[in-house]
Amino acid sequence: MSSLVEAAIRGAVTKGIMGVAHFNRAHRKSSKQNPYLTGIHTPLTEEHTVTDLKVTGTIPAGLNGLYLRNGPNPFEAPNPATHHWFSGDGMLHGVRLQNGEALWYRNRWVRSPAINAALGEPRTPGPRSSFESPNTNVVAVGGRIWALVEAGGLPVEVSDLLETRARSDFEGLLSKGFTAHPHLDPLTGETHAICYNATDPATIWHTVITKDGAVRRHEPITVQDGPSIHDCMITQNYIIMMDLPVTFSMPALIAGDTFPYRWNPKHAARIGLLPREGRGDEIIWCSVEPCYIFHPANAFETDDGKVIMDACVHTDMFADGHFGPNSSRTAFESLEIDPIARRVTRTVIDTSPQEFPRPDERRLGQPYRYAYTLALPADGDPGFVGDPRLFKHDLGARTREVHDFGEGCMPGEFVFVAAHADAGEDEGWLIGYVVNTAGGTSDLVILDARNFTGPPVATIAIPNRIPPGFHGNWIALP
Repeated sequence: MSSLVEAAIRGAVTKGIMGVAHFNRAHRKSSKQNPYLTGIHTPLTEEHTVTDLKVTGTIPAGLNGLYLRNGPNPFEAPNPATHHWFSGDGMLHGVRLQNGEALWYRNRWVRSPAINAALGEPRTPGPRSSFESPNTNVVAVGGRIWALVEAGGLPVEVSDLLETRARSDFEGLLSKGFTAHPHLDPLTGETHAICYNATDPATIWHTVITKDGAVRRHEPITVQDGPSIHDCMITQNYIIMMDLPVTFSMPALIAGDTFPYRWNPKHAARIGLLPREGRGDEIIWCSVEPCYIFHPANAFETDDGKVIMDACVHTDMFADGHFGPNSSRTAFESLEIDPIARRVTRTVIDTSPQEFPRPDERRLGQPYRYAYTLALPADGDPGFVGDPRLFKHDLGARTREVHDFGEGCMPGEFVFVAAHADAGEDEGWLIGYVVNTAGGTSDLVILDARNFTGPPVATIAIPNRIPPGFHGNWIALP
């Protein structure tokens, strides 16, 4: 079905289509077990506050703040036949560190109207949106903390105690929604994002938020087929956007899928370079071999005018009705984007499957040396994650170090935090959650980035399992 027909259907009979989709979602059955509702992915059913946290090792005294991570955790039991990992209600997990101590661990659902009602709470203020409980990322922008999701969901402000405060469309400027992956430019202090809305298949937006948290730019860019654009990247002169062959699928929506996007080989794969202040029609589209990218690590410009972007690259994605990400092959690659020839050249850095790349984000948009990634199971896994290793890539020397947490220990995404304002690129700490699959507990682990293969600097024991989530960040606090 062409995107024009899909757009017409959405515009004319949206309620009818959604009614059919809801009916099929409720009544569809499957003999397959949903791996994102069982085992390590089993949703938590309670919110916890734990203040008596056991610490092994020494928490660096300079780490004063909050490590927060977001991820899907359905509030009510969904239909296993249609539930997708990406569609669960958002749940935040946070640990507060101050003066070398771990003050508390908390987990809280990001409140949606349905969760408010179920808990007998007043409804969270703010405008309604397509996705009411953002489940993908949590970031600080403009001095406030926001839980985020893409495809039409609005940012939801939360407190440093993980309490939901309000939904915001930034005074109507983000009425079409935001993104899961805004990027702070460390040189300007502004935040850049590429946004899309599932109900508008022909438009994406370049959005810029000032240091003070005001939207100053929301530039439309024309696309086709409703592409899923999970992330973007910045360089000195460009915003990089990835228009790749995962697009909205009306048949998947009607069938009741909670994440109606599929691999679309008819959709041309391309990467766009938009001048930072350019109009949408000034974007430079460069063709690339079909692939899908959730997350780039970083990007920068070369002296001869090309752009280098390093990313975890999947050969395909969502080629069937899988319950979560699935790919024939995943590797860490370097993509050379040539705005003159309008083409992209891909070079494999590391063939091992891996995801969730993070750099020292003080180097975002600039030449850099180190990237940290999460290893994925070599033969794939129904639950996507499950390898006990982290990788540290030295992109200058083209070498890789491995930190292995050991059998039964499953890390998530780790973030880099500089040891001090003038610290070197790998002078600092790597922070993230590790789940102990056998014991049903978790740890917040702090590694020394310069002693990557060595033992943790500190391990903070959390008495409950933290299901695998998506993205987190370190938020410095007084």
